[in-house]
Amino acid sequence: MSEAVRYSIVVPVYNEEGVVGECHRRLKETMDSCGESYELIFVNDGSSDATGTMVRGLCAKDPKVKLIDFSRNFGHQVAISAGMDHASGDAVVVIDADLQDPPDVILHMIEKWKEGFQVVYGKRSERKGETAFKKATAFLFYRFLASMTDVTIPTDVGDFRLIDRRVCDVMAHDIHERNRFIRGIVSWVGFRQTSVDYVRHQRFAGKTKYPFMKMVHFAADAIVSFSHKPLRMAMYLGVFTSLSGFAYLFYALVMKYLAESTIRGWTSLVVLMLIFNGMILFMLGIIGEYIGRIYDESKNRPLYIINESIGLVRPNRTPSAVEAVR
Repeated sequence: MSEAVRYSIVVPVYNEEGVVGECHRRLKETMDSCGESYELIFVNDGSSDATGTMVRGLCAKDPKVKLIDFSRNFGHQVAISAGMDHASGDAVVVIDADLQDPPDVILHMIEKWKEGFQVVYGKRSERKGETAFKKATAFLFYRFLASMTDVTIPTDVGDFRLIDRRVCDVMAHDIHERNRFIRGIVSWVGFRQTSVDYVRHQRFAGKTKYPFMKMVHFAADAIVSFSHKPLRMAMYLGVFTSLSGFAYLFYALVMKYLAESTIRGWTSLVVLMLIFNGMILFMLGIIGEYIGRIYDESKNRPLYIINESIGLVRPNRTPSAVEAVR
């Protein structure tokens, strides 16, 4: 009978051939030092470089390394979900492969978990190796997200966290939405949560997978997934524009019948039409985002498709995935 796994480390990877080897070395060094059983689950999210081949090599050399290889790129959040679906440890840790989140912080998370906390997330006290623009946009992103979402999501916190088996089971069995924002879902499910402060390091190798525009899209996904505020704002904006139109009509009538002056000029008319039509299109876009989410959910397609898995016997639940286990 195989040894029960105490900790599952989920590592989503996408075109990380320059860092996979070092990531494995440092994770292994950290987890060996804790003296308890563990597994390292690398989720290859459709990499186009040698990442998948390198992880297969690690599987051949290290029995603690497991591989989930997607049939194509399904996205970072889905890769995390797949790793959690297949994790068998009493505690599950999610960490990116770029080594910006130091693996040794996992030991501090484990200490908090043993104190009774069921979710321990890493809170960035400092961000090294990033431009002032990146730091400023990240600062604004987390504050804006916190103000817009209905769920309290901690600021300066990414997906680097430890979650208890009970939390992992809830997310695997009971959370079925396709458009996933993991840190928001973890906050939504509740349980006893705390943080561990750490200094985020410079990326070890390769390029960031979250440039500015992708961060904007990520923020939009998070807001639409966890808040109805944009719909309320669209309603308020519609009321405001309607009242403005009636006020302008009242002003025009007063000028015509009391001041005996007719408002002339096509310029003001064109400007008002552009403004109001722009607002209407903006509101339709917001509504369209929500309708698109409903459409995505109604199709009931698999969340991900696994081309190959190594070292995994079966998932914790029947995942919305097609598997080819080898």
